[in-house]
Amino acid sequence: MRLSTRSRFAVAAMIDLALREKSGPVPLNTMSARLQLSLSYLEQFFSTLRQHELVESMRGPGGGYTLGRPAQAISVADIINAVEGSRALHSDEASEAGEAGWRLTQELWTGLSHKMMDHMQSITLQQLCQEQLDKGVQVEERPAARRGIFAQRKSEPVKTSAPNSVFALGNAFSKS
Repeated sequence: MRLSTRSRFAVAAMIDLALREKSGPVPLNTMSARLQLSLSYLEQFFSTLRQHELVESMRGPGGGYTLGRPAQAISVADIINAVEGSRALHSDEASEAGEAGWRLTQELWTGLSHKMMDHMQSITLQQLCQEQLDKGVQVEERPAARRGIFAQRKSEPVKTSAPNSVFALGNAFSKS
């Protein structure tokens, strides 16, 4: 099994999303600021999470991401498999140089990978969110996004004493 920082950040982002989705779709730019990750990096793995139907996206004003299914139906293994792909399930292949040593320990590492995957399959996103809430993590409430066409403020005409043309400017100088 291969776990990378990409997996770790994806799990953290999914926890952040699950904690805040009751207020509506969560924009990636606000998540980027909270998790201190670049927006483009978040966009990369949210695209993959969307392809695996773990999240859904909404476009437009007030848009963002929501969970694709209930938090209790999403496991840590689901998230890791989505962002890491099939390589997360398999132990590293041996190179020709170390093939003899790899064959000696192949069963050990394969068994360990399966046990880790089974354990991560048993941990749900809901459990991780509840742990965070039990620790006292504060989830800010954001106001509901207003949608539709907004009336523009009426602008008052600008009053100026400056001449409005070249001729008026010339007349202003000739009078003085």
